[in-house]
Amino acid sequence: MNASFLNALGVVCSLGTGKPAVAEALFAGAEHGLHREDGWIPGHVPPLGAVRAPLPTIPEPLTATRDNRCNRLLLAAAREIETEIRAAVAAHGSARVGVVLGTSTGGIEEATHGLAACRQDGTWPADYRYAHQELAGPAEFLAEWLDLAGPCYAISTACTAGARALVSAQRLLRADLCDAVICGGVDTLARLPLNGFHALGAMDSARCNPFSRERRGIHIGEGAALFLMTREHGPVQLLGAGASSDAYHMSSPDPDGLGARQAMGAALAQAGLEPAHIDYLNLHGTATMHNDAMEAQAVAALFPHGVPCSSTKPLTGHTLAAAGALEAAFCWLSLRDGRLPPQLWDGMTDPALPALRFVETGARLPDDKPRRLMSSSFAFGGNNACLILGDAA
Repeated sequence: MNASFLNALGVVCSLGTGKPAVAEALFAGAEHGLHREDGWIPGHVPPLGAVRAPLPTIPEPLTATRDNRCNRLLLAAAREIETEIRAAVAAHGSARVGVVLGTSTGGIEEATHGLAACRQDGTWPADYRYAHQELAGPAEFLAEWLDLAGPCYAISTACTAGARALVSAQRLLRADLCDAVICGGVDTLARLPLNGFHALGAMDSARCNPFSRERRGIHIGEGAALFLMTREHGPVQLLGAGASSDAYHMSSPDPDGLGARQAMGAALAQAGLEPAHIDYLNLHGTATMHNDAMEAQAVAALFPHGVPCSSTKPLTGHTLAAAGALEAAFCWLSLRDGRLPPQLWDGMTDPALPALRFVETGARLPDDKPRRLMSSSFAFGGNNACLILGDAA
């Protein structure tokens, strides 16, 4: 099968804007990405991973129809790799460049404000656009801005959407429907998911604490990560991808981690690798009781001799549909830099969980062999995805 290379990365999250800023904060285990934010959940001030840097404005003539925070986050990531994207369009033609994005919020926050104004005043505000809440909106915005005519769509499988966008992009290349695909994920802070997770009792009132016996739940962040995937040889390769859907429960994972193991096993099989070949695993690590228990079981079963691993959600918050792409971006940065993201937690192990080999600050990848990094994502409904990135052969 044709190889798929991740030849450019644009990234923005609460750790910073652009690869250098994000990498330095990520590998240092910096805690500046989370701040308590008022006004989102009535009576509560949770820590959230908000992007605080100024975002670019939506260019004309798209301002009237595409101006929302989700698209501005997306544009911030796209601007970082605009040169590479436009070179791919010039080389292959607009009809051979696709866009596949994972998202779940889109412009739902702006739509919520419009609905509130309508309920109060009896009429929709002048700036209300129903299209803001359409899930394909961010992908369509990128295609319109770049004047692309290739396949363009969004995937919305909750926390696996960003990872599945890369899986889908790989398939477009292998099916020869595209020569390049802009793929990744984007999501913003919005009242709808924040209040939903709060109603589920799944949010911690403090910084989340993955795999600790004191873990109490997630906190939410926002961000965007965009890759340019092509067949043209580059330093980072998408070696393997796997997905599964165990459909165990609407919101709780299979406690034995069967679907998780299936997705990770499928990624290893596509890459032609054994578990012992993996040098680092970016955990889904939401810090909820059930997800961490399931994931610890799955990891221990697949890696009986252990694997260096960490959850990066205490640094960024859970960026929902962007998480799979953002955490793949962290693996991309590790391959280019050599350092690994540390596990930020209280160190209080849960005796009910298998012991995992958590990364400490300052840890590095080996430099005497090709490196292979795995990133796993698990979503509501038993939807699972796994990616393996590595040094290109």
